[in-house]
Amino acid sequence: MCACRCGINVHLKSGKVAYIEGNRDHPVNRGVLCAKGASGIMQVTAPSRLRAPLRRVGPRGSGAFEEITWEEALQTAVSWMKPLRETAPEKLAFFTGRDQSQSLTGWWAQQFGTPNYAAHGGFCSVNMAAGGIYTIGGAFWEFGQPDWERTKLFVLFGVAEDHDSNPIKIGLARLKARGARIISVNPIRTGYSAVADDWIGITPGTDGLLILSLIHCLLEAGKIDLDYLAQWTNAPLLVNGAEGPEKGLFVRNAESQPFVIDRRTGHPAPWDGKDVQPDLGAEWQGNRTVFRHMVEEYLKPAYAPEAVAARCGVTATRIRQLAAELADVAFNQSITLDRPWTDFRGKQHANMPGRPVSFHAMRGISAHSNGFQTARALHLLQILLGAVETPGGYRLKPPYPKPVEAHPTPHFVTSPGKPLTGPHLGYVRSPDDLCLLPDGQPARIDKGFSWENPFSAHGLMHMVIPNAHAGDPYRIDTLFLYMANMSWNSSMNAARVMEMLTEQRNGEYVIPRIIYSDAYASEMVAYADLILPDTTYLERHDCISLLDRPISEPDAAGDAIRWPVVEPDRDVRCFQSVLLELGARLGLPEMVNEDGTAKYKDYADYIVNHQRRPGVGPLMGFRGNGEAEGRGAPNPDQLNRYIQNGAFYQAHVPEEAAFYKPWNAAYQDWAVRLGLYETPQPYLFNIWSEPMRRFQLAAEGFGPRQPPDHLRARLKQAMHPLPIWYPPYGDADAAFGYPVHALTQRPMDMYHSWGSQNAWLRQIRGRNYLYLPTKIWQAQGFEEGDWARVSSRAGTIVVPVAHMAALNEKTVWTWNAIGKRKGAWALDENAPEATTGFLLNHLIPELLPDREGRRLSNSDPVTGQAAWFDQRVRVERVPAEDHPRGTVEPMLPRLPDPPRTGGGRAQNSSKNFAKSFRKLLAPGGEAAR
Repeated sequence: MCACRCGINVHLKSGKVAYIEGNRDHPVNRGVLCAKGASGIMQVTAPSRLRAPLRRVGPRGSGAFEEITWEEALQTAVSWMKPLRETAPEKLAFFTGRDQSQSLTGWWAQQFGTPNYAAHGGFCSVNMAAGGIYTIGGAFWEFGQPDWERTKLFVLFGVAEDHDSNPIKIGLARLKARGARIISVNPIRTGYSAVADDWIGITPGTDGLLILSLIHCLLEAGKIDLDYLAQWTNAPLLVNGAEGPEKGLFVRNAESQPFVIDRRTGHPAPWDGKDVQPDLGAEWQGNRTVFRHMVEEYLKPAYAPEAVAARCGVTATRIRQLAAELADVAFNQSITLDRPWTDFRGKQHANMPGRPVSFHAMRGISAHSNGFQTARALHLLQILLGAVETPGGYRLKPPYPKPVEAHPTPHFVTSPGKPLTGPHLGYVRSPDDLCLLPDGQPARIDKGFSWENPFSAHGLMHMVIPNAHAGDPYRIDTLFLYMANMSWNSSMNAARVMEMLTEQRNGEYVIPRIIYSDAYASEMVAYADLILPDTTYLERHDCISLLDRPISEPDAAGDAIRWPVVEPDRDVRCFQSVLLELGARLGLPEMVNEDGTAKYKDYADYIVNHQRRPGVGPLMGFRGNGEAEGRGAPNPDQLNRYIQNGAFYQAHVPEEAAFYKPWNAAYQDWAVRLGLYETPQPYLFNIWSEPMRRFQLAAEGFGPRQPPDHLRARLKQAMHPLPIWYPPYGDADAAFGYPVHALTQRPMDMYHSWGSQNAWLRQIRGRNYLYLPTKIWQAQGFEEGDWARVSSRAGTIVVPVAHMAALNEKTVWTWNAIGKRKGAWALDENAPEATTGFLLNHLIPELLPDREGRRLSNSDPVTGQAAWFDQRVRVERVPAEDHPRGTVEPMLPRLPDPPRTGGGRAQNSSKNFAKSFRKLLAPGGEAAR
């Protein structure tokens, strides 16, 4: 339903959902509910709900299905999957969308033995996650949040309203109530930006440059927290300056440990020594500290406000004002909590000093090809101010903080009939961790963890279909998708992707088999061969787990459940239960007992009885005898205890452990007791990234594992061990006649595409426009009611436009996922979503411009994050006489209506399909039109 995961109370009347309200006791939303939460009743009763398993009986895209039994559906799926598992498990590609069960789906794929698994994050925000993990051991949104109670200055970068909307609204209200200041940096002034005290309408893709200019100003003024840098970061570590294979790595002692120079003695000392006073400015045997490298880099004239202002679209004066404001609040308005605590070195501190400046960022900085380094730059800014894990600053949520070393590395080696030896996704430390075949080719169909995208911690879901179609790096047999609308708003270059899904060679589909699970008749349904219909969110169990995407706060680890309040009125099943049954039928390890019977009867049984490690399962509350917290044996009554507790559980962080978590001995011990760690794991924040430098060294020719020559230059640039900025790759299109930036946002009343079928939510936002800034509007003489032709190197769309003054002058934008394909989602074919609604996806290429016949994804070169927001376009007014104002272009043929609850066509058997398909293709028929 929504990854915000607010608590709700559902009221029934005569066994049917009558009213949904916010749960006032729930830690996420405290009773606050947005429009999409309140309108959930219309999701449960949506006429687009699929009603039974379906098997394709006509060509893909025709919508010709027959309803089958679940036994037939499961037997079909097993008959396709079992031979693959026994011979070539990698030929099954299993990718899931915006679900809440990725710990289960990833574990299932691991047991199957395929390396080809990932979820939605590669589309959405992997730059945020990976940039944070590699720098501070946590990241924005699900990994942490501002100290709402104490912060005095809150700055947002690239934040729309769709993620975490209720907690942020609650937090903003608290800030407003006590007079704290809010600044939003975003090309578009909507939502949070509209209620901010100040809005900086930055040029897309330049956030990192602005941030580094702020750092330049702070260094010039000496407004950085030197004590924080010396104690809690790797700023005092020595960087090897000698030419050769160790250059740029940390200097190490005989025990292979990095060390610092003690200011008291001038001699090397352990970085974690109790009374050591690290010298930030040290030089030892020709090797300088990280701090000295950092200062030298960011004091370069290229980062001065005057040098970056024009590119960022922000005046030099405004940049200097923002830097001064950050410095003033951090250092002149600092706060201190009288809480004694002991750090991991054994040093006792009488209090907890804090810098009341906090930041939040999201997809606006993430979905660029320089987004990883931009996220790192923002974390560096926080670090220099001493504003991470200190009172008033940015606070991490359990199970974070976690250093990179606490995460697994990705596993990929396949053995027929056996599971992978570890999880698919993880955090790479060096080229040795890449997922490469013996010939150096990527081992994954999405090319994750390859030289092209080394740190792709969430995979590259947007490249699965294009790569499978191209057979690059190899062919697959079966594509298994869950809740991923890959033929429409979850793909770049959507029209071309639809062609890839239907293309045949020698009478066979290029992608031979597609299994899809969804609750609704989305655009993707027509392109699958087998449909496994899912339940809606109020007809199922769900687990919001510490193993996956918990509901923690900085002061408490938290997890939650959802339990079914109504029974399905059609022949559908919870996908997670179906997945477990498929696993049992396939005989996957951990899903069958010794006698071969199913280990779990359904998803609820799994939630209670599965153990990822001894005593650690999906839920941390009410374990063992019902009183154990974090660790304990499975408790058969656990779900009932959660229900009695309002659907959630919290384990509160001790007061003395609430701040300075990465270095706080009390927090480390508490995390071990709870099962978050096996042993204490204190660490230093990474200003200088050794993993990135190892990839630079490989690109420079050092080491046994070498990248392809055509990727050396971009690895040298993108894998810089300090946060840097380089122009987004899409900027190159400006030289070819596409000067305008094109962005999308998603409103808080919608979540991905599900909300735009909702009868209540459609009354709020049933159509979208391309919003044009004043400069473009006036230059071309646009008037109200006009349409525009918008072109990119991938294609052209014709769409309705509207004027917006509060918008960066080089940028156009629209709401995402409003546009629907005719015939999908049970909408009337004349619905505005299907006639005037549109997607920018048609304009976004999935590949960078062809360079000597090589296929490089339109993604961040570090993580593979889809670079949606690099998009450049040309906008031209369309005279009224040149276009009928009723419909957008392209207007794709109407999708036939699959069997569904709201009056979809009757079962279409293979016997009568030929007749109906001939009618479809007849002159004047739907396909012809």
